[in-house]
Amino acid sequence: MESGEVLERVQREGLALVRFLYCDNANIVRGKATTLTNLGDFIGAGIGLTMAMQGFTPTERIATDASVGPIGEIRLVPDPATYVLLPYAPRQAAMLCDMVTLSGEPWDLCPRAALRRVLDSAAADGLVVQVGFEHEFYLLSRGNEGWVPFDRSLCFSTRGMNGAGPVILDILDALDAQGLKAVQYYPELGPGQQELSMDHTAALRAADEAIIARETIRGVAEAHGLAASFAPKPFIDQAGSGSHIHLSVWKAGTNAFYAGADPLGLAPLAYSFIAGILVHLPGLLALTCPSLNSYQRLAPGMWSSAFVCYGPDNREAAVRIASPFRGREEASTNIELKAIDGSANPYLALAGVIAAGLDGVRRGLSPGEAIRTNPGSMSDEQRAAAGIGRFPSTPLVAGRALQGDTILKEAIGSHIVEEALSVRRSEVADLDGLEPREMAKRYLSFY
Repeated sequence: MESGEVLERVQREGLALVRFLYCDNANIVRGKATTLTNLGDFIGAGIGLTMAMQGFTPTERIATDASVGPIGEIRLVPDPATYVLLPYAPRQAAMLCDMVTLSGEPWDLCPRAALRRVLDSAAADGLVVQVGFEHEFYLLSRGNEGWVPFDRSLCFSTRGMNGAGPVILDILDALDAQGLKAVQYYPELGPGQQELSMDHTAALRAADEAIIARETIRGVAEAHGLAASFAPKPFIDQAGSGSHIHLSVWKAGTNAFYAGADPLGLAPLAYSFIAGILVHLPGLLALTCPSLNSYQRLAPGMWSSAFVCYGPDNREAAVRIASPFRGREEASTNIELKAIDGSANPYLALAGVIAAGLDGVRRGLSPGEAIRTNPGSMSDEQRAAAGIGRFPSTPLVAGRALQGDTILKEAIGSHIVEEALSVRRSEVADLDGLEPREMAKRYLSFY
């Protein structure tokens, strides 16, 4: 869709406000809105935004060592291709924005531009990345002491489907009205926890859709008098929520991950891509699992992965080789990254994952032997012999690993990586002393 088409649609549909949205370094969706009268002026030139916002933490302050502050402004320039009506907000629409300088150049602190740079690098090798997000979230109702799970249903249970049915159906209708395709739904392990998996699409579009889907789920839940939380661990004694990605790489219209003769159905490119992710995973976690709450979830036995390894349908490994579907082997061959959650900015997370995989491909790395057992059940000696490392223990440790990862920093952009890490360091400073349940409660409200 072009700018002119957006203007025509807004007029035809009688809208009052159009939101210009962006996702900050802490994965808080923010933005500004314009009226129909002024949309024509802003849709091309953008809306002004203080540079300070990219230094904001979820605790609503500018990071202590942020490079941005009260001086300087950029523009939020909407991408007309992302235009969607908001079924949960009458007479409103939204577009996702690029952050550009006053002279019209991509700002080096724009997460969307960072992902685009990595995808352009892949395209130079003739590679196209397809991604599908799995959204895990809790539906919540207001209790005497705050938000609580809206039901006590069991994992995959039909009672859970029945109870959540009216909300889920409205969510699906809203997503469909916005051109987003969900492919699978079920009640998850925690009480009130749900999972909604989205169809795979081009990586930039997948990141855009991750934001639109989360906004839609939240908005529809609110219309039902509920709340939706995508926090990694909203309840310390219940299952955590991930935002797993399924990923494949295509070349000349063919799935470059697929090789039917291989025992695991993977081509050499896929093994090297996995190896790149594993090599860079300690630093990569600073982008995919960047919050303190992430590390309340990342533990052995949680099916969220806690070890640097891969394996076929191994849900305790960081990278799972997803079993393909019979008769659609090539089309459905993909890998799943377990170590990613709802506190991650999807643009920065995907930029990091893809940059890591590309490095593995370009260097022809090998991931070693696939792990066919639960790495958490292995002894330290067995894991050491298999080359299986433990994840970093905190976001600060992961952040230091990312600071030392020159390949990822160069691919994503050194400035935006440093700014994102500064936001997370200040977040840790604000929240690290909280009692675990209180910390989880705070993150529940953030995400």
